[in-house]
Amino acid sequence: MLNWLDLALYLLIYSFLGWCTEVLYYAVTKRKFCNRGFLTTPFLPSYGVAFDLMILTLPALAGRYAVQFLFTMAIVSVAESFADYLNRRLGPKVHWGGVRSRALEGSMRGLLSSAAVAAVYYTTYLVVHPLLLGVITLIPELVKGVAVWGLFALIGVDFVGVLYTLRTGGVRAYERREAHSSEGRIAGRMTSAVWRRLQKAYPGIRGMPPEEQGTYIFAEGICLDKLVWVFLTSALLGDIIETFWCGLVNSHWMSRSSVLYGPFSFVWGLGAVVLTVTLQTLAKRDSFFVFAAGFFIGGTYEYMCSVFTQLVFGTVFWDYSHMPLNIGGRTNVLFCFFWGVLAVFWIKGIYPQMSRLIEGFPALAGKVVTWVVVFLMVCNGLLTCAAMLRYNTRAVRPEPANAFEEFIDRQYGDRFMEHRWPNMIVTGA
Repeated sequence: MLNWLDLALYLLIYSFLGWCTEVLYYAVTKRKFCNRGFLTTPFLPSYGVAFDLMILTLPALAGRYAVQFLFTMAIVSVAESFADYLNRRLGPKVHWGGVRSRALEGSMRGLLSSAAVAAVYYTTYLVVHPLLLGVITLIPELVKGVAVWGLFALIGVDFVGVLYTLRTGGVRAYERREAHSSEGRIAGRMTSAVWRRLQKAYPGIRGMPPEEQGTYIFAEGICLDKLVWVFLTSALLGDIIETFWCGLVNSHWMSRSSVLYGPFSFVWGLGAVVLTVTLQTLAKRDSFFVFAAGFFIGGTYEYMCSVFTQLVFGTVFWDYSHMPLNIGGRTNVLFCFFWGVLAVFWIKGIYPQMSRLIEGFPALAGKVVTWVVVFLMVCNGLLTCAAMLRYNTRAVRPEPANAFEEFIDRQYGDRFMEHRWPNMIVTGA
C-alpha cells in the first residue's frame, strides 16, 4: 500500500535521476559539465513531482497505454510550466534569459518535443519504476524516514541559499552592498558560487537593475497575490454555475461547495490557477492549441482531484462510470471537451479582464485584504478536512477521542455533512 513516506522517497529518487539526465544531456550536447538544477544539490524537483503524479494516476488506467501516455504528457507539461513559473517568482529581481520548459509552446515543434519528453517519462514508468518499487519495499520504514527527512532538510538549506542569492539580484548587487556593510566573506563567496552556477544553468540570466524593476503595482503579472484572487473568484463563480446547472438539469438544488463555510468550489478555483499558469505561453497562439492543451490538462486535473480526495479522505465526490467514454469514472471525453472550450474562453477573454481588474486594487489595502482572506480560507479548509476525516471514522468509532472531535461531532454531524455534500461516497480507500 502506497503511503506518503514512499511518495516522498520517490520524489527524491526521481528528482535525482532527472538531474542526472539533464546533466548527461548537457554534457553530450555542450561537451562540459553543468548543474542544470535550480538547487545546488543534485535534485530537480519538477521531475520528482511529475513522477509522483504519474504514480498516483496511471495505475488506475492499467492496460490503456494510449490514455496513460496522454496523461503523462499533460502531467509533464504542467510540472514544467509550474517549475518555470516558480523560478521567475522566486527571483523577482532577475532576468532568466528565456524559457527552459519545452512544454506548451503552441507549435508543432513544441508538441513533438513535449511528446518526446513524455515518452521518456512513460518508458521510465513502465520499465524502471517496477524494479524501483521492488527495491523500495525491501527498505525498512525507519531507514526511509531518516533518509527522507535528512535529504529534505538538506534541500531546505540549499533552497534558502539559492533564494537569498536571487533576492539580492546576483553578484553585482552583493558587491555593491558589501562596500557599505560588514557582511562576511563566506556569505559573499557562497553567493558568488551560486550565481555563477545559475548563469551556466540558465544562459542569459542577469541581475535586474533598479530602473528596470519599475514601480510597485498590486499583483502585477502572474504572482501569488493574483493567483489567490483568481482562485477565490473562480471558486465562487464555479460553485454558483455548478449549483444552477445541477438544479436545472436534475431539478434538484444541492450544495456544490468544497468547504464548510461559503460557496466555494476548490476544484474550479484550482482549475483556474492551473490553466492560468500553464497556458499563458499560448495566450497569443491560435485557439486550437489552447483548446488541445485545455482538453488534456483539464481532464488530467479533474482525474487527479478525484484520486486525491479518495486517497486522503476516503471519499468520492463524482462518479462518471455510467457515462460513455469515461476514464475510470473520474472524468470523461465530454467533460475534457468542456475543459478545452473553457480554456479558450479563460485565456483569450476572461483572465485578461480579471487580471486588469485585480491589478487596479490599491497596493497596501490589496495586500492586507489578500492575506486576511488567505488566513480565513486556510482555516476553513483545515476545518473541512477535520470534519471529513471524522465523518469517515464516526461509523467505526462513534465516541469522540478528545474535545476537538467532540466539537466536530456536535457542530458537523452526519446530517450536516450529508446535506453539505449529498453526492459524497465513502470508499474507505
